[in-house]
Amino acid sequence: MFNSLKKSFNSLKTRVLFSALLMIFILLPIVGLIISNAYEKHMVASLENELSAYSYSILAIIEVENNTLVMPEQLLENQFNVSQSGLYAVLTSNSTLLTQNSPLNGAQVTGKLWSSQSLLAPWQPENFKQPLLGQSLFYEAEIDNDTHFFYSLSVSFGSESQPFPMTLHIIKQQNSLTQMMTEFHHQLLLGLAGLMLVLLIIQYLWSVWTLQPLENLRNELSDVEQGNSQRLTRSYPTELTQVTEQLNLLLSAEQQQRLRYRNALSDLAHSLKTPLAVMQTQKELSALTHEQLNIINVIIEHQLRKAQSAGQSSWHLGTAAAPAAQKLINSLSKIYQEKSLIFTVNIPSNINFKGDEADLLEILGNLLDNACKAAHEKIQLEIKLSSNNLTMVIEDDGRGIAPALRDDILQRGTRADTYQHGHGIGLAIVRDLVKSYQGTMLIASSEQLKGAKFTLNFPL
Repeated sequence: MFNSLKKSFNSLKTRVLFSALLMIFILLPIVGLIISNAYEKHMVASLENELSAYSYSILAIIEVENNTLVMPEQLLENQFNVSQSGLYAVLTSNSTLLTQNSPLNGAQVTGKLWSSQSLLAPWQPENFKQPLLGQSLFYEAEIDNDTHFFYSLSVSFGSESQPFPMTLHIIKQQNSLTQMMTEFHHQLLLGLAGLMLVLLIIQYLWSVWTLQPLENLRNELSDVEQGNSQRLTRSYPTELTQVTEQLNLLLSAEQQQRLRYRNALSDLAHSLKTPLAVMQTQKELSALTHEQLNIINVIIEHQLRKAQSAGQSSWHLGTAAAPAAQKLINSLSKIYQEKSLIFTVNIPSNINFKGDEADLLEILGNLLDNACKAAHEKIQLEIKLSSNNLTMVIEDDGRGIAPALRDDILQRGTRADTYQHGHGIGLAIVRDLVKSYQGTMLIASSEQLKGAKFTLNFPL
């Protein structure tokens, strides 16, 4: 699982999407928290201003006659006149005249002077705060297990010789603010969730659009590997232009170098074969010398074929497997016409050998030729794809290969002429070609045809 996650994070698209998710799911909640706090502070400040306005409207109608408080029966704000409306006004007296030098809660409250009709319960004002004379306080307090907002303003009526100090308390239940904040939080959560969804969709589309050139480059490289294209032809963004141009130069240079290399090897083969042919025509040579010349000729042919192999080169074109195999079977059917061999071929049309066509023909040609020599009647060829491998299986109904010789064939340095009849120099060529492609070759007995079975695996 760890390797799977590690592989996923090697993808640029995964990294971009993960970064976007990280930013969205971290930043948006923070933004939501900031908005919520700002809105709550704004609502509390608005409530303070509202209660302050109520207090001044009530102070305007207060009268003191003969050191007695006189209040009208009805107030202008109707909520003060409705029982349990949630908005209340209370006047409390103080026996000590509060001065600017007095502490905030230094005075002892003596009792309630008046309360609005909305307040039916006989609240005791012991917990009400008393601000300094001429000053106000805005705070929260619990009454009957219910939180209320208080706006308390201390004033004094009467003359300097006979002051009438009092504190006006405007009280409002917190329920209305709590309900408003709950509704706001609900709407905010819905809005943030919708915004997250929109941002995720936009981020996904943006990442697809941004990384599309890389996907195009991957597809073109896959076409080159499979032999469907010789070079990169699409237009790419400025950041990738230099890369694609260098890749095209590398492709062209590698193909030209391989062609020059093979031409040089072909010329070398002709140069060596001609002197050998002249030497072999000499009558005075002994049988042993002829035998050694033949061995030299075979070794030269083997090594030249091995050197000409593209192998696991940096760049190679893919080769369609089915047409190449059919071409070989058509030729072998004519060569071994007298044996009336029956070929069973199972190769899907979409399978490509990730390598050079000449190497594929060399591998299949040698194995099928050996199978034709060894087979009595039937030969079976199957090429299939798995998740990580291209597998080739060649089987025949001949004598097979003795278990004692199977390991020897796969060992490097084994002489080709030591193989039993029907499996000669071709196996050495196949062995080296398979190794050059980082593949493996397994020799076994065919369960179905009872002859030899060659299984080749090439990593994709």
